[in-house]
Amino acid sequence: MPEQSCDSAYAADFGALAPAEHLAAIERLCAAMEAADKAGCYPLLTVERPWSVHNPVLTGEFASPGAIDWYLCREFGRLAPAGARISVSPGRAALDLHDPALAAAVDELSWDLRRKKLFLFGPERMALSIDRLQHYTGTAAESFQRYVLLTNYAWHVEEFRAALPGVTGPDSDDRQMPAWHYSQPGRAGVTMINIGVGPSNAKTITDHLAVLRPDLVLMIGHCAGLRNHQEIGDLVLATAYLRDDRVLDDVLPLNVPVVSNYTLNSLLLEELTGRGRRPRMGIVYTTGNRNWELQLASVGERLRLSRAVAVDMESATVAANGFRYRIPTATLLAVSDKPLHGQPKLNTEAQEFYADTRRQHVAIAISVTERVRHLYPGGLPATDLRSPDEPLLGQ
Repeated sequence: MPEQSCDSAYAADFGALAPAEHLAAIERLCAAMEAADKAGCYPLLTVERPWSVHNPVLTGEFASPGAIDWYLCREFGRLAPAGARISVSPGRAALDLHDPALAAAVDELSWDLRRKKLFLFGPERMALSIDRLQHYTGTAAESFQRYVLLTNYAWHVEEFRAALPGVTGPDSDDRQMPAWHYSQPGRAGVTMINIGVGPSNAKTITDHLAVLRPDLVLMIGHCAGLRNHQEIGDLVLATAYLRDDRVLDDVLPLNVPVVSNYTLNSLLLEELTGRGRRPRMGIVYTTGNRNWELQLASVGERLRLSRAVAVDMESATVAANGFRYRIPTATLLAVSDKPLHGQPKLNTEAQEFYADTRRQHVAIAISVTERVRHLYPGGLPATDLRSPDEPLLGQ
């Protein structure tokens, strides 16, 4: 195939444009990024902010901008009224994913945590993660919506598909983490992914989801209740997490606190209260050991000291990676067993529990994403996820 030339470029000085001209200019910026990408280049985006004293110019390259076009348009729309000058030009020739140089390009040891979220990921990492998402979920990156639900169970997927018309799914039945998408204009719909069980899977999927800049990731699953007054079927909202999953310890030290997004938790609490459900808020202990109760002598003291209310295998991992990648996260768990109180997870009782709880569990999650879409179209408040010296887009 002959090499294509990278000759697409466009600049918009919003300080010189009338407000009525902003939308057309934003659309041309996005089109220029797409054109550079199709020509085999990484689109190079430069944002000049004359009002900023410390960070007047922000730059970054992208891969597959169509996968995040909704996010790009939203960010440009925020910059335009302030009078920013935004330009797109062809950057470097895109690296083939088989090139040995890819390994160094995606290494997070060189990652700058202070970069604005718009520029957080390099283009090589974007390209690799977008390909991995296709591999694991069986769906293209362009299908993913900005509100993402993670689950461990096909039952939840069945309820999701029953609740929302026109849901599309994976291209085959053998995908490791099949994804299903309820698509809406501007990617304002909902995606559900069955990630399977365990913190390794939770890290894998959130590593790659992050490049799509979702507005929220909500883990819905089951947990072991640890309190006397909890009942099977009660719902748990995590306020914070005790990380015993181990998979992120090298990149996020255990002394870094990780909590759920406050606004998202508040909306979940309102939804539960409105439905007459009894929620329990508290610390969720996430372990990589499914049979943790068989080593209770070593685990029990940590549970007591932490005041944890539940044990699961994914929530802290999802929240920790959300913290790293600045994605608002929360956890909605249903108590399926109480191994410390003579109610272990046994087959007959478990099947009855799943049948009784799964529909409302999914309905609550979908309803909350709808509320977020209406109340926070620009994204959930997430100042707690920013670094102290991160250049804010508007400052």
